[in-house]
Formats: sequence, C-alpha cells, structure tokens
Amino acid sequence: MTYDVFGIGNALVDIQAQVSDDQLRAAGFDKGVMTLVDDEQQRRLLKSLEGLPLNRCAGGSAANTIMGIANLGGKAAYTGKIAADETGKFFLKDMRRQGVTIEVVPSTDGQTGTCAVMITEDAQRTMLTNLAVSSTLTESDVDESAIADSKYVYIEGYLLTGDTTKAAAYKAIELAKKHKVKLAFTASDPFLVNMLRDEMIELIEGPVDLFFCNEDEAKSLTQNDDPMECVREIHRHVDNVALTLGPNGSLLMHEGELIPIEGVAVNAIDTTGAGDLFAGALLYGITNGLTWKQSGDLASYASARIVSQLGARMEGGFTKDEIRALTS
Repeated sequence: MTYDVFGIGNALVDIQAQVSDDQLRAAGFDKGVMTLVDDEQQRRLLKSLEGLPLNRCAGGSAANTIMGIANLGGKAAYTGKIAADETGKFFLKDMRRQGVTIEVVPSTDGQTGTCAVMITEDAQRTMLTNLAVSSTLTESDVDESAIADSKYVYIEGYLLTGDTTKAAAYKAIELAKKHKVKLAFTASDPFLVNMLRDEMIELIEGPVDLFFCNEDEAKSLTQNDDPMECVREIHRHVDNVALTLGPNGSLLMHEGELIPIEGVAVNAIDTTGAGDLFAGALLYGITNGLTWKQSGDLASYASARIVSQLGARMEGGFTKDEIRALTS
C-alpha cells in the first residue's frame, strides 16, 4: 500500500489568536462552539484581530488528522477544495511540507476557506468558519487511485452538511468499499449528530469500520448519558469505536473488547485539534503494527501534547524512539 490513510474534508486555513473573554464577548459569538460565517463576517472578525499575534496553519478536521499521521512518520494523502489565491497556496505548501500527498485542482473562482479560532485563557476555542470554496468539493475531486492505494479512508462528518460535499463523501465511501479499503468516519460535532442522527446510524451500521466521536457526540447519538453504555451501544452497530473523554482519556472497542485509555495530565492552553490528533495517532498506530491499546496510548499522548500548545500542529512531533517508549 502507498498510503496508511487517505483523508477527505473541508480544506481550511486556521487562523488562531489568544483573546480575552471581553474581546470574545465584543465579537458577539457564543463561547466554545463553531459558527458558520459569511465572507463579510469573517472579514470584519479578522480585521478586529489585527495587531494580535496570529498563528496560521492548514486546517479543517480531516486535514488536521492527516497532518498528524504524517507528523508521526506515517504515509498520508488528502483531498479538499481550495482556491487559486495566496491562502490556497499556503494550504498546499503547509500540507506538503509535512509530507502529505495532496494533488488538487484549485478553483479559479472564490477564495480559500478559513477558520478563525479565538482562544480564551481557559483553553476554550471559539471557531468562526467561512467555508468559501471548500463547500464546492465534488465527486470529481475524489482520487480513486489514491483510495485504492490506502489502508484506510478517513472522512469528516462536516462533509454531510452540503449537497456536493456529501456526494464527494459518499463517492469516497463507494470507492473504499470497491477496493476493500477500511473506512473511518468522525462525527465531527454534536450539532451534526443532532441534525443527522439517522444518517450517521445508517453509516455506522453499514460501510463504516471505525467510528470516532467525543462524549457529547456519543450521548447525542445513543440518547444515553453513560459513556460506558454509549460505547457499547455504538459497538453493536460498528466493529470499532473510539470515544474520547477529554482529560479523562478515551474508550476503545475492538473485536468485542473494551479498552480503556488513560488521559495524560497537562496544562491545557488550546484544545483546537485535540480530537483530530487523537484520530491521527490512533490511525497511525493501527496501520503501522501497533496494537489497539498501544495505539490508544499514543493517541492520548498526542492529544495531550496538542492541547498544551497553541494551534493544531504538534511541535516536534514524536520520534520513533519516543513512540516505542510510549507504547512499550
């Protein structure tokens, strides 16, 4: 196989800034949630952040996961829609610098999507997402040969919110099944589960081999408040489950076995990308010879490292020796 994982999602450039609660209130957005904004709203918001130290990186949920896999030394490919603008060129350069294979045709119209992330002192992140041309991803952007050469296809749930992006997601699913490639899917956000519960249940009962979710998403999907009961209920429908519990670790289900994974205590600065990096490290592990327990432990350390820094890129990543030490 050429790739450990092929990812598909909304291609966005993350622009992160640390702000006070007063600045967040002045912006007028609800704390700790993701809000879709239009071009003008994003322009005004970014202008309000001028003068603050900003961190910029290629992002989007699936892109963060794929970058995490590459950062750990895995082989990964990605597709998403960008524009032929400076932001789009930055996205391609940033992904390729990390070793991700990305061959997409930039759109000559519109602008590359962005996600402004306002991070408060309590490490909560409030995300304002302008999808721009990322919402024009279509079936024709899905690379069959790259999927056929992968061990896993990874799809973010956010794609289910648009007609053409949903079609692209289902095309990737169809091609994964055609080429006997395993399929991983992430719920992405509690509001998506609330909106698309029936569709997500159909997916995990059908083509999905590995389902990623956090505690809130699991509770919404199962209508149960007990994480243990949630993970068991989801496992009745899908072979493998990874349910994250924030600082309390995670619960994995594999071949009928419940595998508790301990959390790693850190001083949290920014929770952006924690779940994405957890998924990336777990996928890296299970596609590179680690057991599910070892992969879960690595994922726990990776997500802990990401919340202890600003931004969704692991600073320095893990060396091969560190990975061996963490999973021995």
